[in-house]
Amino acid sequence: MNLETKYLGLSLKNPIIVGASNLVMELDMLRKLEDNGAAAIVYKSLFEEQIQLEGLEHQSHLDEYGDRHAEMGSPFPEMDHAGPEEFLHKLRKAKESVGIPMIASLNCVYEETWIEYAQKIEQTGVDALELNFYAVPKEMDVMGKAISSEQFDILEAIVGKVKIPISVKLSPFYTNTLYIISEMDKLGVNGFVIFNRLFQPDIDLEKEKHHFPYNLSNPEDNRIALRFAGLLFDNIKADICANSGIFTGEDVLKMIMAGADVTQVVSTVYKHGPKQISKMLKEMDSWMEKKGYNSLSDFRGKLSKKKLRDPFTYKRAQYVDILMRSEEIFRKYPII
Repeated sequence: MNLETKYLGLSLKNPIIVGASNLVMELDMLRKLEDNGAAAIVYKSLFEEQIQLEGLEHQSHLDEYGDRHAEMGSPFPEMDHAGPEEFLHKLRKAKESVGIPMIASLNCVYEETWIEYAQKIEQTGVDALELNFYAVPKEMDVMGKAISSEQFDILEAIVGKVKIPISVKLSPFYTNTLYIISEMDKLGVNGFVIFNRLFQPDIDLEKEKHHFPYNLSNPEDNRIALRFAGLLFDNIKADICANSGIFTGEDVLKMIMAGADVTQVVSTVYKHGPKQISKMLKEMDSWMEKKGYNSLSDFRGKLSKKKLRDPFTYKRAQYVDILMRSEEIFRKYPII
């Protein structure tokens, strides 16, 4: 079966991309992912806040003995923190180590830094750039419009400065996510990754303090991406990448049928190893052969809002219908 697809103007051998994570930091793992069929890799995000923290720690070490007494100077020579250079060096080596497309990921705080780091990343030779618009609501007095307006401005500035393709990875928690995507699409973005997983702390009751467990996704988490892929198909110019809860070949096929161009996987590789990708590809191949599909384009968007005859599948009326059919859930989960 022909599993080829396009994403961000890149020709990919299949729709399975390995998303940004610690998995991709080792060159040996990158090669294993490629050998097992990964079509592209998103390198771990460059976080501006991490660079800032490392810079402060660096300066703190240099100043450690500088205030012991009035006449004492620092025992260390003046040294500037390298900033993002170490990350960029590793990104360049990662790009050189594989033959499949390498996509960089960026998360910054200030507009100036977004532009500066995006340009530096472009110089490493990567094939595309994923902007990680990871905004965690934490202040009462900031209106949602202020957050979206800032993101629009940042995106417009980067699109005007960078020549490589750009995708945006978004949270689903906007007042109207479809409006945000539509406006960003008009600014010339090449693709959207739906969706980001928000940082969520937990509480350890024994120690009575917060802790931060690694938050792998679950198969049920892919429903929201499935819905939005179906709503976005053929309504925007940019490509659609479904993310979160993609564990099997069947999950990938569902996303394609809803309207996605590609998918990103991370948790399933953590849980099952790189060989899971080749298994997923075999599952896709088997299903397509059974159904008589020769390529992904034969069924991409087949169950999107644009192509469905049922007008209620993507509307509130379907939710009401599910509530009215409560006897089904009682049959599945009988009350004891």
